[in-house]
Amino acid sequence: MGDMSRALGPIAHRISNLLARGSVAAANAASKMQALQVRLLAGEVKDSMEHFEPFGFTSKPLPGAEAITAFFDGDRSHGVVLVVADRRYRLRTLDDGEVALHDAYGNRAHFKKDGTFDIVATTKVAITSPLVTITGNLQVAGTITGTVDVVGGGKSLKTHTHSGVQAGASNTGQPN
Repeated sequence: MGDMSRALGPIAHRISNLLARGSVAAANAASKMQALQVRLLAGEVKDSMEHFEPFGFTSKPLPGAEAITAFFDGDRSHGVVLVVADRRYRLRTLDDGEVALHDAYGNRAHFKKDGTFDIVATTKVAITSPLVTITGNLQVAGTITGTVDVVGGGKSLKTHTHSGVQAGASNTGQPN
């Protein structure tokens, strides 16, 4: 039995080294695979750990965010970061089944269970596209500004004219 317990010692050590919880110390998002410096248990610091992110989603975590790391075969010389979470900024107002994207600065995109897609941008929403199509009504509680022209009902606000108007100092009446 003594031989068996000695044999399990190294295996148990490797198993205990497979996963570790830690905190992000720094992030380098410039490389193809984001590299994180992570502080693990007992003061262990790992530099340039690759952060695996789901396809189409990326973030640059702030120092203090929490990380779950994996070390293949329990070998602590090369590990990867599986997931990073930051409880300081997590949205806590979601209903069952809802999904949201958010950052540390108050911006969010929230898919609500009532069918609403709620976007909050603390400064502005910038859309770059050759065409934006909206199917449905548009309500605006502010000013609409067109830098080139605004066309409504086929009429240009920049170039349309009124026929049957005599030149003079008077203005035309309000639209009917």
